[in-house]
Amino acid sequence: MLDLERPWLILFESRFLQWLSTQTCCYHGDMADELPIAKSTLSQHLNELKDAGLIQGNITPPTVKYCIHKENWMKAQDLFARMFNEVALKEMCQK
Repeated sequence: MLDLERPWLILFESRFLQWLSTQTCCYHGDMADELPIAKSTLSQHLNELKDAGLIQGNITPPTVKYCIHKENWMKAQDLFARMFNEVALKEMCQK
């Protein structure tokens, strides 16, 4: 389930999501080898993304396999599109 109460997470974790979106299928391995980040920090970020419903898979070593949760990602995209449209409309009304 997508956690819409924490939309800041999408922005904060964007580098992980961007990297995952470039993969042709679910990622197997240690993302710490791919990104300049400590394993403990990466583990915390992956747990947050999984708790928010944006990634799926097993993120607990030794079996590591994860990918973007496509259905929830589409919901998040829609949420942010609506949010940014509302902000743009409010800014236009103030001018």
